[in-house]
Amino acid sequence: MVKNKKKTKTVSKKSAVNSISAGVLRKLYETILRIRRFEEKIIEVYPGQDMKTPVHLCIGEEAIAAGVCIHLRKDDYIFSTHRSHGHSIAKGSDMKRMMAEFYGRKTGCSKGKGGSMHLCDPENGILGSTAIVGGGIPIAVGAGLASFMKGTDTVSVAFFGDGAMDEGTFHESMNFASLKKLPVIFLCENNFYATNSPQSARQPHDNIAKRAGGYGMPGIQVDGNDVTAVYEAAKEAVDRARAGGGPSLIECRTYRWKGHVGPDCDVEKGCRPRDEHDMWLKKCPVERTRKLLLDKKAMSEEEMKRLLDKINKEMDEAVEFGRSSPFPDASELFDDVYFSGGK
Repeated sequence: MVKNKKKTKTVSKKSAVNSISAGVLRKLYETILRIRRFEEKIIEVYPGQDMKTPVHLCIGEEAIAAGVCIHLRKDDYIFSTHRSHGHSIAKGSDMKRMMAEFYGRKTGCSKGKGGSMHLCDPENGILGSTAIVGGGIPIAVGAGLASFMKGTDTVSVAFFGDGAMDEGTFHESMNFASLKKLPVIFLCENNFYATNSPQSARQPHDNIAKRAGGYGMPGIQVDGNDVTAVYEAAKEAVDRARAGGGPSLIECRTYRWKGHVGPDCDVEKGCRPRDEHDMWLKKCPVERTRKLLLDKKAMSEEEMKRLLDKINKEMDEAVEFGRSSPFPDASELFDDVYFSGGK
């Protein structure tokens, strides 16, 4: 009998912090802060009722997108979910075009037809996010297969939540990617809830990274609110995939502050325990990264204030661009829609 020797491991926080330069830490903080302010801006404008798309906010999970996407090139691919804003921003998408999409405008990244859950930006390696739970995982594997067949070193990252673990497509994709040694990173943002169903009610154990061993690939579990831990785990996985070493599974344990959908907090509706929610608020990735930079003297308070002012201006400009852009014309309804068969 051949025994699988792949082990689940964790990242040493001390070693991760010491190996990251001050310049990289500043870049990570800027991305985290930009994602947070983008989501907070949506909360601010949503009551105006002119943004009609449902929004799934990633407040509390920002460190994951930042820590992963910093290692990706423009030609690398990411595939995301209904909660995709942070991933798109971290990969380099234009926030004006994103906001225009949320307002259903012609200048949006999906020409106003996709909304918040269906963002695309092919020039930055975002071929489209999907609201189907687990739907992006096999597509990422397909992109990885294309890279393999073309002989390139392009890497694909599939972002998904713990709810996607309940889908057969996750297991089929893991199996095929490992069998073919494809350059794919399976990145699970485990926030412990699928809508309002706790992980403990759906799965026999909460260690998703352990699943990697059954498919002959490395699995690692990290604190998803610690950007340095995410950074180190993602670097190892991306480098391995790019060098032809095959896929990896990274489980980032985190928590979304807001409801499954919309700007409200579902704790107020009794959907989650308040003490659990309050505990995770204390692990805020923005504040943790901010404190780290101050402790390491990588940024000063004044530099942080200037950065915040700059980002706030970007948000105001994005909203103005979105609101002032034209709606698609009715004659464009079927443009860019693929249909096969029939008349």
